[in-house]
Formats: sequence, C-alpha cells, structure tokens
Amino acid sequence: MPIVTLRYWAAAKDAAGLAEEKVEALTLAEALAAAGHQPAAGGAAERLRPVLARSSFLINGEPAGRRAHDTVLLADDAVIEVLPPFAGG
Repeated sequence: MPIVTLRYWAAAKDAAGLAEEKVEALTLAEALAAAGHQPAAGGAAERLRPVLARSSFLINGEPAGRRAHDTVLLADDAVIEVLPPFAGG
C-alpha cells in the first residue's frame, strides 16, 4: 500500500496539531480517513474532520478538483496538500 504525506496548512495545521503526517492509502478518500489517527497527531481526527470537509487538495502540486475522493488514486510518496478556505486574498 502506498505511503503518502498529508501536509496541513492554516486551520488544518491548527486542527491536526502538526504540519504533516504520513499515512498508508490507495486513494485520497483513504488518506483523508486516516488523517489524525497517527500517534503524532494526538487524536486530532475529530478536530480535523470538519476542516477536511471544507478543504481543497493538491496532489503533487495538481488540484484534485471535484472528483470523488475515492476515485483519486495515489502513488507511493505522493504529497497531499490540505488547503482549508483562506480569508482575504
């Protein structure tokens, strides 16, 4: 199973309590389901869930777009940027 990196920004980083974590996942949906469950995240899954629901995602720099998360396949060493809505601009 691929090991991927979830990299958190802004409110996602605050909710996770860390900047990034590695998880095993075949799809974006699996990666998001695993978010916050690693020991380093200190049980952040509940805090992360509402932030992830509002976030957009880049996978290796490419937008995941509106595709169903269970159809977005991940390669080993993929980097998923978790981008919650930003204020201002």
